[in-house]
Amino acid sequence: MSELNPSDLAAAVNAREFSGAAEFRILAITPGHSELALTRRDDLVQFFGHFHGGVITALADQAAGIAVTSGLPKGKIGVTVEIKVNFLAPADGSELIARANTLKMSGSLGVATVEVFTRDDKSERLCAFATATMRALDVPAGMLR
Repeated sequence: MSELNPSDLAAAVNAREFSGAAEFRILAITPGHSELALTRRDDLVQFFGHFHGGVITALADQAAGIAVTSGLPKGKIGVTVEIKVNFLAPADGSELIARANTLKMSGSLGVATVEVFTRDDKSERLCAFATATMRALDVPAGMLR
């Protein structure tokens, strides 16, 4: 078996561009698993004051990509081919937590599942469930400066 990507690859990718601007926080990474969080801000909510569906989807997508990438051979990265999100309850907490697991890797394609929870000081509630298909590609040259 080849050497897997180090966790710092996911951390470096997460800190860049949109993910860095959104302030996604990595809570845990193990091969095939990731856990990310996002603190509530006024610019991330919709008209009812709940986290916007696009924000939930972006967090789920990032968690899935990190989960898949963490289980790939060194120098490969998982990029999204397709994502489907079911919104199950209002994301009305002070924070979102996304827990992703690689369900299956086969050749260059993998599938991850993601449970997204809304959390406040009293409880943690499932608010969305996602499945994402990822393609393993070579890490672009110069991506990790």
